[in-house]
Amino acid sequence: MRIQVLGSAAGGGCPQWNCACRNCRGARDGSIRVEARTQECVAVSADDGRAWFLLNASPEIRAQIEGCTALHPKALRHSPIEGILLTNGDLDHTLGLLCLREWQRLVVYATETVRRGFVENNVLYRTLQRFPGQVDWRTLSPVSEVEMATASGVSSGLVVEAFPVPGKPPVHLEGLGPASPGDNVGLRIREPATGHVLVYLSAVARVTPEVLAFAESADCLFFDGTFWSDDELREVGSDKRAKDLAHLPIGGDGGSLAALAPVRRPQRVYIHINNTNPVLREDSPERVAVERAGWRVACDGMEITL
Repeated sequence: MRIQVLGSAAGGGCPQWNCACRNCRGARDGSIRVEARTQECVAVSADDGRAWFLLNASPEIRAQIEGCTALHPKALRHSPIEGILLTNGDLDHTLGLLCLREWQRLVVYATETVRRGFVENNVLYRTLQRFPGQVDWRTLSPVSEVEMATASGVSSGLVVEAFPVPGKPPVHLEGLGPASPGDNVGLRIREPATGHVLVYLSAVARVTPEVLAFAESADCLFFDGTFWSDDELREVGSDKRAKDLAHLPIGGDGGSLAALAPVRRPQRVYIHINNTNPVLREDSPERVAVERAGWRVACDGMEITL
């Protein structure tokens, strides 16, 4: 299984367009050791790179595709991207779909809750209805594996299981309906030929026994690295806390670094990192703590092979 990180930041990226925090300034002027990052999106393939599946669709998807030669078209009208899997309906995970409107069939795997939130009462969805069947929605149902097939029905060599993860509805859908287990899911992607497993959890409000069990089953684990501390956004004048946004911080006694300490088997990578998070600074104490615990901090262009 090949894993290609196209984007590794939370919504807004780093530097964020309207932010001059320490990390954003450093990413612009080089005053500190921090790499610029685009918004979270990961590509996965199990057939030597012939067919790729995206985990979420970043608003920066066009530039991310152009920056990864494996995703370039191989014919006049072609794309090796055979499917897109959505973990939730957040804008930084779905807006990229609207950027892929140029007369191309799309296969999208999502829970019914996420599909409904994106399609219903969304006039912009018309841009993906240029011809019959332009988008093929395939339902991710908890506790059952789904074969990840190409648009023409050919097996990709991968299967996926979605499982509910503590979270919340996207901001633009809050208050429009009751919360649902399908609002936010993790993905367990398995390669039957080798038995290798990728577990992808980019938005997690807390570590439950189920989350921990799935994490321990992985050969490679991507986990929510949005914030280091619960009150991190005070630096930029916000009274929102990490828990208000349904993201478990990395640090502290109740953070993910401590909660996932029993997980030793897989490669462990933090992703969806907010521009304010000190782990972005390569020489920060927080980065040192993460790396000493055996974790990596995702960056754009990171490649992993299982």
